[in-house]
Amino acid sequence: MGTLPSSCRLRPPVLLQLTSPLAWHGFCILTGTWRNDLGSNMTISAVNEAGQFSGLYLTAVSAAEKPILVSPLNGSQHIDDLGQPTFGFTVTWSFSVSTTVFVGQCFVDDQGKETLQTMWLLREKVKSAEDNWKATTVGTNVFTRINGQNVGESVRSDL
Repeated sequence: MGTLPSSCRLRPPVLLQLTSPLAWHGFCILTGTWRNDLGSNMTISAVNEAGQFSGLYLTAVSAAEKPILVSPLNGSQHIDDLGQPTFGFTVTWSFSVSTTVFVGQCFVDDQGKETLQTMWLLREKVKSAEDNWKATTVGTNVFTRINGQNVGESVRSDL
């Protein structure tokens, strides 16, 4: 048999820096692993039909005196056809007596890069109502998808 002309030969696939093929179409997918501007990592498992999800959060920063541990998160997103959903989730810290709630929106830029723009409230346990004034901290974080993360993969072993 002869050789195929160069126009018929198989070529290696072109690899893109995206992990979510829907991102090119303006659809942001929450499922996957994300890193924020402080170096914290979170993994969101599959979002169900009702928009509910769970996952794990490993913070890079803490004022707690105990060692940092991976902590569970639970949340929900708004389901619509617009593709850049609003969402919220709660992290119940495994290593302290505090809870953080995050709210935000997933955005996709013209190059298909997904970011999660969030605002959070951290509530720490205090000894009395007189200390309530100092128990809540507010902040913002921007999360970007960790390159190489496959949509649908999770660090959870129980899925």
